[in-house]
Amino acid sequence: MRLFDPKTQKHLISDHGEVVIDEVKKHWAALVSAALEMLGGIVVMAFVVVVPPQLWWIPIFGGAAIIAHGAWRILDRHVDRFVITNMRVFRVHGILSQRIATMPLSRILDISVHKPLIGRMLGYGHFIFESAAQEQGLREIKYVGDPDGRGLTIQRVIQQAGLRGLAAAQQGGAPTPMPVPKPAEPTVTVAPAESTETSPPAQDDSWRRMGWLEAAQLREAQRIAELRGEGEGPYPPFDPDRTTTAPIDLPRTGA
Repeated sequence: MRLFDPKTQKHLISDHGEVVIDEVKKHWAALVSAALEMLGGIVVMAFVVVVPPQLWWIPIFGGAAIIAHGAWRILDRHVDRFVITNMRVFRVHGILSQRIATMPLSRILDISVHKPLIGRMLGYGHFIFESAAQEQGLREIKYVGDPDGRGLTIQRVIQQAGLRGLAAAQQGGAPTPMPVPKPAEPTVTVAPAESTETSPPAQDDSWRRMGWLEAAQLREAQRIAELRGEGEGPYPPFDPDRTTTAPIDLPRTGA
């Protein structure tokens, strides 16, 4: 098995201080189906004693193919490793062609642990990662032994990584993001409003020498001019106290 060992240490960023916190192998329950498949291949090969002598090769080659497929599945689960470091989590798997999926701790949004009934009895579970990038290679990690303990380990590492990042930022170890200046508000120059008020015209006291009827006619003409927008007249509003009660001398016309 050492020949197919994934050698996870060579994937570490050693010059940046990355170390392995935990390396998770598949729980032995993941090998049960492959082991039963190999046992079935042995049973098929045992049929060589009951088949005609000229057909001996059928159970032999059939059983050997089933055993080889079961052994391949066991080897595939052996090289499938899930690694937790102080910076990230990554998975290495594959026999002939190796695949690596990695996820920084800062991108892990949530970790769900699914433990089926048989998993609770045998002590394994499945990890489901919710991340910002939704890495397909790390979406689900199956057959993880001691899922509760390892889930707490990941949570502690995430918490410690966040505290380290905060302490480094406070001590100047990490670059502090530059504040983004707010865009300058455009200055609006308001021109001084032209005064619409006009100096009152010179007072004309000639109305005081008029009779009340003539003054009333002039005020009526002033009111009509105001409604037309032709400006204001020099005459004050009607004052009833100035109304005379003397009889009006109207011009008489001949019959």
